Amino acid sequence: MAVIAVGRHLSLSRPRDYGQIVLKRKIELPPEHLYPADEWRIVEARYSDEFVGLTETVFSLGNGFVGVRGSFEEGRPALVPGTFVNGFHETWPITHAEGAHALARTGQTIVNVPDTTILKLYVDDEPFFLPTARVQDYGRILDMRAGTLTRELVWATGAGKHVRVRSRRIVSLEHRHLVAMTYEVTMLDEPAPVVVASLVLNRQDAHLTGDLPEYRPGDPRLATMLPHRALNVRATELADQRILIGYETTNSGMTLGVGVDHVIETACPFQVVGSLDDDETGEVLLTADAVPGVPIRVTKYATYQASRSIPVPELVNRCRRTLDRAIRNGFDTLLETQRAHLARFWDRADVQVQTRLNPVRQQQAVRWNLYQVAQGTWRAEGAGVPAKGLTGQAYEGHYFWDSEIYVLPFLSYTEPRIARNLLRFRHSMLPRARERAAQMSQRGALFPWRTINGEEASSNFQQGTAQYHINADIAYAVRRYAQVEGSGRVLGEIGAQILVDTARLWADLGFYGADEKFHIHGVTGPDEYTTVVNDNTYTNLMARLNLNFAAATVRRLREERPGDYTALVHAVRLQFKEVESWERAAAAIYIPFDEKRGIHPQDETFLDRKAWDLDATPREKFPLLLHYHPLVIYRHQVLKQADIVLAMFLLGNEFSEEQKRRNFDYYDPLTTGDSSLSACVQSIIAAEIGRERQALEYFQYALLMDLGNVAGNASDGVHIASAAGVWSSLVFGFGGVRDFDGRLSFTPRLPHSWNQLAFSLRFCGRQIRVRLTHDEESYLIDEGDPLEVIIQGEPHLLSPGSAVTIKLPPPSGGSRAQSSVSSARAQLRPGARFAPEENPS
Repeated sequence: MAVIAVGRHLSLSRPRDYGQIVLKRKIELPPEHLYPADEWRIVEARYSDEFVGLTETVFSLGNGFVGVRGSFEEGRPALVPGTFVNGFHETWPITHAEGAHALARTGQTIVNVPDTTILKLYVDDEPFFLPTARVQDYGRILDMRAGTLTRELVWATGAGKHVRVRSRRIVSLEHRHLVAMTYEVTMLDEPAPVVVASLVLNRQDAHLTGDLPEYRPGDPRLATMLPHRALNVRATELADQRILIGYETTNSGMTLGVGVDHVIETACPFQVVGSLDDDETGEVLLTADAVPGVPIRVTKYATYQASRSIPVPELVNRCRRTLDRAIRNGFDTLLETQRAHLARFWDRADVQVQTRLNPVRQQQAVRWNLYQVAQGTWRAEGAGVPAKGLTGQAYEGHYFWDSEIYVLPFLSYTEPRIARNLLRFRHSMLPRARERAAQMSQRGALFPWRTINGEEASSNFQQGTAQYHINADIAYAVRRYAQVEGSGRVLGEIGAQILVDTARLWADLGFYGADEKFHIHGVTGPDEYTTVVNDNTYTNLMARLNLNFAAATVRRLREERPGDYTALVHAVRLQFKEVESWERAAAAIYIPFDEKRGIHPQDETFLDRKAWDLDATPREKFPLLLHYHPLVIYRHQVLKQADIVLAMFLLGNEFSEEQKRRNFDYYDPLTTGDSSLSACVQSIIAAEIGRERQALEYFQYALLMDLGNVAGNASDGVHIASAAGVWSSLVFGFGGVRDFDGRLSFTPRLPHSWNQLAFSLRFCGRQIRVRLTHDEESYLIDEGDPLEVIIQGEPHLLSPGSAVTIKLPPPSGGSRAQSSVSSARAQLRPGARFAPEENPS
C-alpha cells in the first residue's frame, strides 16, 4: 500500500511556513498491481480481503433514486452491503437525558431496503466463495462511460473443473426505479450440475434474528441500529420466476414495493423453482445440467417503488409494470440508454487534467469523484442528496447544507435540470420549516439542519439547530442558480417564497445593539468545534446576503413581473414594509474585524480562547470529536472545517486581497480538517492567494478523500460533498472562475506541475468551453449567444464558434522551474511522503 503521510510543522508562536500543509492525515492508496490506473474505469485486477469495505463504496452504483453498494454478486464476502431508496426511512423516538422545549423528538434513518443483487453459485453442490476459491483471470471494472459494474473470472473448483463466471450490473439512469444484472456461468472443460440461487433478502431486519454479522464501529456519524423491525410484509406474490413483495415501515408508515424477475437463456437442460420462505427472503432457484462451452445466462431485473402515502398494492402493481417493460425492452437497451445519459453528463461535466506526474491516475480520480455526483443526483426527483449519496447509511441518509453549498454549484453549471429539482425539493419543505421557526419562537422559516422528511432530526442542538446559517445557505443556492441559469423564472416560481421566509427569520432573530449595529447571537457557524456563539462572521455575512437578495428579488418582481409579485404577496402574506426592514438590517449588520491582526474573528470571542496545540496532538487522536469531550474542544481556538475561509470563497468580493491572505494564514494552522468539507475550500482559497503548493496538497486530500481513505471511513460511503468539491477546486480554484453578482469572470491559476486544465460551463443558456495551458488560454462558446466575460481583469466578448485565445508570456528567470519542482511534490505518486522537515522555498 502506498502511503502519503502529511505532517504539521507550524504553530501560532512562530512565523507561518507557507510551504507546509497542515492536516495530520494519511492518503492510503491501494497498490497499483491490484488497482491499475485507467482514465475512464476503476479496475480491480485481483481480489483482496483488505479492500472489501473500500470497494463496496468505490464500486457503488446509483441514479439518485436507488443506490446499490458494490458488494459481490454472491452476497459474500461483505462488510456493509446495502441498497437504498432516496428518502425511504424509518423513524424512532429521540431520547434526551434532560428534556427542553423544541428539542428534536423524532429520529429518521434511511432504510437498507431488501437486497436484490444476490446470485449464489454452486457447482457440484460446492458454493463459490471468492476469498477461498482458486481464481484465475480475475477482473472487476466500474466503467464510468458505460455506467456498469462488470466482473469476470475463472474458478478452478476443488474437483479440478474450470468455470467461467461473468456478471454485469446496472442501475438505470433512464428508468429510475430499475436495477438490472446479468450472471453467466460456463463450464470450460467438464460437465457439472450448476445451481444459481437468486435472492431477495431483507438485510435491514436480519440483525434482529442474528442471521447476519453486525458491523458497528463506535462512530456517532454512523446510522442508528434500529431495535425494532423496520420492514413489515404487507403483500407477496410469486409467479414463475417473478417475486413481488410489498412492505410498510413500522413507525414512519412509508410503503415500499420490491419486484424481481428473471430471463434465463441456455441450451443446457434446466428447471426453475421459486419460493417465499419468510419475511426476510424470497428465492428463485435455477438448477441446470451444464455441459462444457454452453453458457447459462441469468438476467435479473429488480425494481423499487416507495411512497409516503400510496398503498402497498398500488406500489406492487407499479413494480409489475416496470418489470414487464424491462423484460420487453431487454438488457441491451438499458446499456444503450445508459451510455447516452453518461455521454451527455461527460460532455458538460468532464474536467480534463494533464499533470506531469501520474497523469492517468489523477484523471481517473477526478472522473470517479464527478461520476459519484452524477450517480447521487441524476434522478433525485422529489428528494434531496444525502450526505453519503446512496452509497451507505452513515449520517442516517440525511440531507444537510452540503447540497446547497457544495453540490448545487457543480449542478448549476453542468446540469441545471437537476439543480432546479433539488431547489424545488427544498421548497417543498417550507411548510415544516415555518413550523420549526414557530417552535423556536421566531418568525419566517427555519430549515432543519439534518432531515429526510422536513422535520429537524438533530439531537445535538449545539451542532445542529444552532446552525441557522443553513437558511442563508439555501438562499445563496437560490441566488446562484438564478444567476447562472439566467432567466430568473425560478424566483417567481419558488425562490422568492424561500427568500422571503428566510429573510423574515434573520430580521426576527437579530437585534439592534447599543452600537446601533444589527447583531445575531446564539448561533453556530460551519465550524462545529465552536458552537453557540455571538456574531459568527460567516453567519452574519451570509445573512446579509440573504436579506439583501430577498429585498432585491421582491422589488424586481413588483417592477418586472407583477403577476408573480401578486402571487407571492398572497402566498406569504407579504407586507412591503418588511422589505425595507430587511434592507435596514442588512446595512447595519455587524461584521467582526480585528484591526490589530487585520483579520476577521470567527466570532465575537473566538480570539479570546486558547489555541489548541495541534503540533502536540498525536495523529491517532484525530478526528478530535471521537477523542475529546465537546467542552474541551469548545474552549479552544480549533476548527473542524473552514469557516471564515469558506466565507472568503462564497463572498470573495466582500474581502480585500490582503484580508484573504491574513485570514487564511491565521485560520489555516487552526483547521484540523476533521470534516471532509474542508480540504476543497482550503484548496480554492490557497490557489487564489498564490499558495500553489498548499492548493495542490489540499486538492489531493479532497480528490482522494474516498479513493485514498483520507478520513479512515471510506467503507461507510462516498463523501458526496467532497466529491462535488473536487469540481469546485478545479474550476473555481485552479480555473479561477467567479460569478459575483451574476457576472462571469476567469482568473486562472494553472499549477506549474500541470500541463493543461480543460472544463465546460453552462451559463445563461450558453455552453462555454475553457482550455488552459501555460502557453495560452482558450475560451469558446460552443452553444448559445455571445457573452461578455472578464478574463484576467479585462472584458472580452465570447462569440459562438470563435474562440478567444490569450497568449501567455513565458515565465521569467526560471521561476516556473523552481515552482514546478515544489508543486510536483504535491502530486499523487506511490510511496511519496510529505514530511515535516521538507521546506521547499
